[in-house]
This record gives sequence, C-alpha cells and structure tokens, in this order.
Amino acid sequence: MPPAALTSSEEASRYLAAVIVDANSLNDGDLPPDEVCVIGAGAVGIALALTLAEAGVHVTVVEAGGERRDEAVQDAYRGTVADPDLHSPLHDYRERRLGGTSTIWGGRCMPLDPIDFTARDWIAESGWPIGPEALAPYYPAANRWCEAGRFDYDAASALPADAQPMIAGFDGAAFGTDRLERFSCPTDFGRRYRQRLAALPNVRLLLDAAVTAIRLDPAGVRVAGLSLRTKAGHPLELAPRQVVLCAGGLESARLLLANRDVHPQGIGNHHDVLGRYYMSHLAGTIGTLRITAPVWHGYDLADDGTYCRRRLALREEAQVAHRIGNFVARLHHPRIADPRHGAGQLSALYLGRALVPRIYRARLTDDGEGGAGYARHIGNVLRQPGAVARFARDTLTKRWLAERKYPSVVATPVDGAYMLDFHAEQEPCRDSRVTLSDERDALGMPRLAVDWRYTRGDVRTVEVALQLLAEDVRHSGCGTFDYDPEQVEREMTRYGAYPGHHIGTVRMGKDPRHSMVDAECRVHGLANLHVAGAAVFPTSSQANPTLTAVALALRLADRLIETTRKAA
Repeated sequence: MPPAALTSSEEASRYLAAVIVDANSLNDGDLPPDEVCVIGAGAVGIALALTLAEAGVHVTVVEAGGERRDEAVQDAYRGTVADPDLHSPLHDYRERRLGGTSTIWGGRCMPLDPIDFTARDWIAESGWPIGPEALAPYYPAANRWCEAGRFDYDAASALPADAQPMIAGFDGAAFGTDRLERFSCPTDFGRRYRQRLAALPNVRLLLDAAVTAIRLDPAGVRVAGLSLRTKAGHPLELAPRQVVLCAGGLESARLLLANRDVHPQGIGNHHDVLGRYYMSHLAGTIGTLRITAPVWHGYDLADDGTYCRRRLALREEAQVAHRIGNFVARLHHPRIADPRHGAGQLSALYLGRALVPRIYRARLTDDGEGGAGYARHIGNVLRQPGAVARFARDTLTKRWLAERKYPSVVATPVDGAYMLDFHAEQEPCRDSRVTLSDERDALGMPRLAVDWRYTRGDVRTVEVALQLLAEDVRHSGCGTFDYDPEQVEREMTRYGAYPGHHIGTVRMGKDPRHSMVDAECRVHGLANLHVAGAAVFPTSSQANPTLTAVALALRLADRLIETTRKAA
C-alpha cells in the first residue's frame, strides 16, 4: 500500500522505485521528467508503454482511475447524447481504470482489409495516409498482446483440415466464408500486464491521476507540460519530452477540445476537424435464413487453442462493383426475447437476464407479450431440461471459470430458421461529432456532448449487401434468405451506434485541413504530441477496432524509440 504522505524527496525516490504509484501520495517535484508520457492505461496505452520501456525508454503512464472500478471516478465519463435512441450513455462501455475498456471487452479480433486503407470515390473522406503494408509487421505482435493466437485469419490454414465448412456447398459471387474472426481470452490488459509493468524500473504508472490540462509553449508548437489532478483534488505537474494520448475515441477528443488557452478551438484544431467524423459500426439482426445444407455456426479451436469463427465476408470486388462499404455477417439464433424460438437455453438466458451485465442486456428486452411471453419462456425451459442443463454447465465451466472463455451463446434454431447478424462499415460524416457541453465534472473538466449520425450511404451499404447475400444463397442452392427491405434501416439502428467502438474523432491524414494527426500519429503542428487508438482511424472498416489500434500503437512505439535514441 502507498504511504499516507511523502515528507521528503528521499522517501519519494524510494517509493517511486515501486513503479505503480497512487498519485494522491505525491507532491510537485517528486516526479522527474521522463522521455515519454502515455496518457491512458487501456489496451493501447499499456502495449505502447511496455514496448517503449522494454526498449530502454523511460516512460510515465498516467491513468485517471485506480485498479478497480470507482463510480465517483467513472462519473467523469457522463455526458449528453443528442438522440439516446441512437447512442448509449457515455459512461457505459467505457471504463476509467487500469486496463481501461479491455476490462469489459468481448475479445473479438480481426485485421482491417486492404480495401479499408484506400480512397474510395463513393465514400467521402475515405483513404488512409498509410497502406496495409505499414501495419503488416505489427499485426502479429498485436495478436500476441491481445492473446488472440497466431496472426492467421484464413480458415484453410488456421483451422484443422477436418473442420466443417460454415455452409456446405455455399459458393458466393459476392460473399466468401473463408475469413475468420479470432477471440482474445478476453484479456484484461490491466490484470494481465500489471506485473510486467511493475517489474520494469524505467516505467512508472500513476493511478488516480487525471490529466486536466495539456500546457503548450507560447508558440503553440509543442507540449510544455501536463497538469494532473486526483479524485481528491490533489494537483501534480509533469514535463515529459514526448506525450501520447491513449484515452480512447471520446476522451482523447475531450482532452484536446478542452485545452483552448493557446489554440482557441482546442489543441491542433486549426480547421475545425477535432471531434468530427465520429464513427462506430452499423449492426443488427434481420431476416430468416433457412439453410438446406449442413451448417456449422459455432466456434472452432485453432491449433494454438484460440477460439475462431467463420463469417460471411463481402468480397472487395463486390464492394467496388456496387460502390458500397465493407460488410460481414454471421448466422444467428432468433431473438432471445421472443419465446417463439422454442429453444430452452435461450429462454433460460432470458429468464436469467438479471445476471447478465447491464450493458449487455439491450438484446434481452421485453418481448411485448407480458405474462404470456414469460410463461412461454418457462415452457421452453421445461420442455428441454437436458439442453438447459448442458447450457448451464457450459456457461459455468466455459465462460465463468475458464481463463479463455467461450465467446458467446450458440444455439441451433429448433425450426432451422436462423437470423442474420451483420456488422457494417460506417462512412465518415463531418456532422457526426463530439463537442463540449456547458456542464463540468468533479475535476472542473467540461463534459462531452455527442451527436452521432449515420448517412444514406450507410443504409445503402447494408441494403445492397443483404440483397447480394440473398442472391448468393439462392444461386448456391443451399437455402433461402428472406427479409423485409423496408425494415433494413430500422434494424440497423435498433441499438444505435455499436457500443464501445468510438472511432475517428482525431482522424489521421496528410492534409491538416481534413485531419488532426499525420501518418505517424503526431498532431499536425505539434512537435511532441501524439494520439494512439481508434480515434485516429480515418475510416471504420467492418472490423472491431482493438487489434488495429494496438498494431498502430506498436508502430508508433518504433517511431518514438527512434526519436528518443536520436535525442539521447
């Protein structure tokens, strides 16, 4: 435990050698300048900091929370949402503590596709300043950091030779089934890498230390220092040579917007780009997919013990030919809340929804049948006691007790009628944005206001992709996919922006008029301020962002290692 107070620089030096520090126990002057300060101890910040430290760089990691969730600290994430039906509350799906949101993530990993990096004339503001070759050397290491096994996302090489095909006989012109998604344990980066952080003498982790000011020099071309404040209001100052903001897509934008003493619109925001182009993903379940051929929609185990799952992935040629965004889909059981599915294990999950974490209960909403629906769920459970017992056993052993958890519920519909679960790219939209509100948190920082929007192009991506999939299923002769085209927009916005995917608010690009950071993730015009994470993605792809965010952080680490060695 940290001491109650530090009374001398000698005591401070002894305590700082412990590496992991409660910032409440420090005084100004106790912290010597470091080469790099990493703001945020989530997946991106921890992977970046450890990579730097293991290369000999002296690093301070600043984390606003402690080692456990603290509701008073979490309150800083509260804000306002323009349309609550389209976006979850800002304090949900984000964790202000060691490990960040990796403490609650689902673990799904996959890389971006080559087309995601390209400028597509049918998607405004698309195109990355780097290509897939820039991240290729870093993806394998990112896979290891995320504990998602070997970097192999092709079913033919990653799965056993006798693995069942997803849909026997499926041969799509627009869709393929050879691409995989891999699953992390899921890995809580704070818990997994805490000892590694503590073992390195040249990395210091400050807990309960929220950055309240990023102080620029008078010319506004470099960071001169950082002002920190603990939950109790205790102030601290840092003067690192390099600063990397790894606070997530929403908080990174908030910190940059809130500091306006030198740059009036926020740090680096000379062209009103900061906070704009806020993206997530478009997701939903729709239609009835009846497959007459053998189906495997569960999880495979790769030879490295990682859970993998195949998906229906829209080919790049189809995206180009039909001028739409990226899109993937999975076979899905019927809606859990609807007892007509007849599946005892799904009804058991619905009846036990109070045990499901609150942020994941959105898909377990009431079916609208009141007591009659509740009785039908009970009937489903009573009719299938064996299936329910196996489900309970597997939930206990493969989910709650296992280190590498079975990723999700998989249930075969009683009548063979699947739904389609889709996940689609959202195109950049300048008017989809985050700004500052007039309200302030307990530390005096302005709270965020979010106005997330989707476009007609987003709707068209889902509409056309579903149509192409229906044609592929029919032409393959393996079944039918029926859905109501009039319901597409409703279904893709049923749960609003895909929760937890906060993308694009500090976007990367070559031109400062349309981006905030350059190809090296350095804020335009600032010599020593960088941003890492999904905030810098210029486009969202179809892929969950964590793996690519970590890969980008590892690439940035190489640049910072080179910079610090030149400065030595």
